[in-house]
Amino acid sequence: MLKKKYWQVLSQKQDELRQKISQDPWRLTYHLMPETGWMNDPNGLCQLNGTVHFYHQYVPQEASGGEAPHWGHKTSTDFVSFKEEPIFLSPEHDYDRDGVYSGSAFVENGQIHFFYTGNVKHPGDHEYIYSGREQNTVHVVSNDGFSVIKQEVVIPHEAYPEGFTDHIRDPKVFKRGDTYYMILGARTVENEGKILIYESADLSQWCYRGIFFGEDYDLGYMWECPDYFQIDGQDVLMFSPQGIPNKPNAFQNRFHSGYVFGSVNWETLTFQESSPFRELDHGFDFYAPQTFSDEQRRRLLWGWMGLGDTLPEYSNPTVARGWQHAATLPRELLIRHNKLVQLPISELQGLRGTHQHKQVQASDGMIEWTVPDRCYEMIIEVEQGDPCWQIALLEDTTLSYDGQVFTMSHGISGFGRKHRRVQIDDLTQIRLFVDTSSIELFLNEGIACMTARVYPRKPKDMIITGIDQCQITYWPLAKKDC
Repeated sequence: MLKKKYWQVLSQKQDELRQKISQDPWRLTYHLMPETGWMNDPNGLCQLNGTVHFYHQYVPQEASGGEAPHWGHKTSTDFVSFKEEPIFLSPEHDYDRDGVYSGSAFVENGQIHFFYTGNVKHPGDHEYIYSGREQNTVHVVSNDGFSVIKQEVVIPHEAYPEGFTDHIRDPKVFKRGDTYYMILGARTVENEGKILIYESADLSQWCYRGIFFGEDYDLGYMWECPDYFQIDGQDVLMFSPQGIPNKPNAFQNRFHSGYVFGSVNWETLTFQESSPFRELDHGFDFYAPQTFSDEQRRRLLWGWMGLGDTLPEYSNPTVARGWQHAATLPRELLIRHNKLVQLPISELQGLRGTHQHKQVQASDGMIEWTVPDRCYEMIIEVEQGDPCWQIALLEDTTLSYDGQVFTMSHGISGFGRKHRRVQIDDLTQIRLFVDTSSIELFLNEGIACMTARVYPRKPKDMIITGIDQCQITYWPLAKKDC
């Protein structure tokens, strides 16, 4: 157990950080973010008896991370207003003393079964990839999402199969028939990413069944945050590979998140892909997404609006202000045109203020749109114009299209973020969600997405060039209190 002194020091540190945070105009309005300190991966996403539980990696005392993370906790009954709850899980056992790492939730018979990776770093001369680290798979049971009635190690580190490094983590559990399955992200000793699969009859005793995906698939050196689900009968496998070479209009970040379509051979317990690996988001700040099925049976996704190891390319100025990172908007996943489409969930319409809708024509080759709000949603539907066009917004952010490639660019307000691109044919619609220090784009009704943190000091009105005629729909967005 963590000692009383730890919690006293943490409380004092958080009080100090709150003083900084209270003065920060870049605190987000309608996105989920840390109360203080550092936030990253969404964890344990689920809904029980109408309450949505959003857990996340959390270092409340240090905005730059680097300390053993807890699981922070937020709840909602409408997906719009969220309540900050007490920390749910903390690194207070021998099997997780250096971090309650990422994991997931499985809801059954009125209980939530959580599975996470307990991280341990042994002292000594280690690089913590091939030696010195334990990553134990831990099972937690709760009747309400707030209290723990059972906690146990179900796969100790020494029970993992041979041929892998000390990096095996991020359990995701699902059920088929009477059998439970768990997939884990892994890195082999040959530095290849794989996804392992285990099975169980009772959620406590787990048997290794082999490599679920990656046996003959070369895509980076480590795969994190695996997720398997079905949409309309289509099997989908999602994961976050590290070490993919950059391409001009794809895989432009250091780490990536994406998916493949395919089908599961339930006799061999292997996933056989039928599509290429496709990125989920082409912006600067998106990683470690997790999905769950809500009580409406929608497949919903939250991602981390951040990314690891971005220095020296880009940074976040909020570290000096006592906090860092956030979650993306919750997105509903659908399949259209043989691709995974992401749409902001309909409940977000509850944030909307007074609606404006206009058909706009260019004057002197330019359309100017006054933006009175720092937080807003806007839909731009292109009707007539040149093959190439450009939209200037915020302080020095530019969205441009050359007829084949869409580019998001930032100036100094990006704090090192320069350009991200995605190839897209016949771009006719852009849906923007702008918060005080973030922008999320959904192109052609979610066929492609781009997410970025951006820190404008003096936002300007929007200037559109190259588009002769368009429809603009606009709403100011405001946070709703829980």
